[in-house]
Amino acid sequence: MPYFDAASSAPLHPVARQALQASLDEGWADPARLYREGRRARLLLDAAREAAAEAVGCRPDEIVFTPSGTHALHSGISGALAARRRVGRHLVVSSVEHSAVLHSAASWESSGGSVTEVGVDRLGSVSADEFAAALGPVTALACLQSANHEVGTEQPVAAVAAACREAGVPLLVDAAQSLPWGPVEGDWSLLAASAHKWGGPAGVGLLAVRKGVRFAPQGPADERESGRAPGFENIPAIVAAAASLRAVRAEAAEQAVRLRALVDQIRTRVPELVPDVEVVGDPVRRLPHLVTFSCLYVDGETVLHELDREGYSVSSGSSCTSSTLTPSHVLRAMGVLSEGNVRVSLPLGTTASDVDAFLEVLPRVVSSVRERLGAPEPSVEPSGKGSSLVVDALGRRCPIPVIELAKVIGDVPVGATVTVLSDDEAARLDIPAWCGMRGQEYVGEQAAERGVAYVVRRLV
Repeated sequence: MPYFDAASSAPLHPVARQALQASLDEGWADPARLYREGRRARLLLDAAREAAAEAVGCRPDEIVFTPSGTHALHSGISGALAARRRVGRHLVVSSVEHSAVLHSAASWESSGGSVTEVGVDRLGSVSADEFAAALGPVTALACLQSANHEVGTEQPVAAVAAACREAGVPLLVDAAQSLPWGPVEGDWSLLAASAHKWGGPAGVGLLAVRKGVRFAPQGPADERESGRAPGFENIPAIVAAAASLRAVRAEAAEQAVRLRALVDQIRTRVPELVPDVEVVGDPVRRLPHLVTFSCLYVDGETVLHELDREGYSVSSGSSCTSSTLTPSHVLRAMGVLSEGNVRVSLPLGTTASDVDAFLEVLPRVVSSVRERLGAPEPSVEPSGKGSSLVVDALGRRCPIPVIELAKVIGDVPVGATVTVLSDDEAARLDIPAWCGMRGQEYVGEQAAERGVAYVVRRLV
């Protein structure tokens, strides 16, 4: 059955498998040595660097291979900030960056630096003007992803890069999701990516640092990878990563057209087949293979398990699948529904019949989970039986607070309110989102003796 979580990790590309096997025999020696085995390994490493540089759109000597994409982001951020410490200690990021970037930002802030998070609109996109306004004379570095990992929205990197260049601030781009589809446009300064996102082996990341960009690697000095990634290079994995990137790029244009059509089908059909669904992310400026939607009145973890039982591997940003029980920072920043969140990311080779079969299974799965949780029927009209109500949902987790709200909203007259008491962090996002979807007014929240009181006014 289909694997629909390529945004987390794409299946190993056949070219990567072949290159890995071949380079295991040829690339095992130390590329720093002058004997023939070392020279052979060096030739493989240099060829991989040239292939990666061609895909990124930079010089080979600007590319460094790292142990992972996360390592590339961490070292890129720390190295750029350290090199510009005399300029200032201010870092600018978007609110929907990958957690690796936000973890670096938190570490920087805890060490005395300052961080500005630029918000996004409901589609998950930053405003280039707002990003530019966050830059200042003491800004040492700015970070912006090329496309979002969870909802697929593409960011205005070229416009932001131009603003950063005008302000004299280097821009680091997280291109992990978009690099397989094409180079990142704009005058960026640093770029990071991860091989397992495009069908290369896990354990290989790349960091590009443009010539002229001030960079000071942190940690003990090492002679490997220009001192920016210490340790012996995993040449077979690097060769396989570069080979698969080149292969994926060769078929990217054709695959993008085909997968975009399949994703468009999912974006259109899911709301038709499943009541009370919000499809999130930009419908146009997006990655071709990724779509995310959230379903009211379902437990995200249960939906994922049920889809897995049906043979479909998908991901979720729902708080119901998180050990912290807090919604995805991306969905929270966008202000969209988080409960019952499903991310579908199609790998290369996904067929129309794969998507058709998924669309046949999904409504049955969601309906079954809703029935199990006692969710209200979407066709039930409000009865308007009584006066304002208070719903005690303390101690109950997503999606129960919203389900309980939906059950009683019809029991108050138009203009009256329902107050939901909840200590679930996801309620802060899901209750306003439910109001927007159901045409009710979200009045606001206030502190309660326990948890938070969320007030909703019935309008229809």
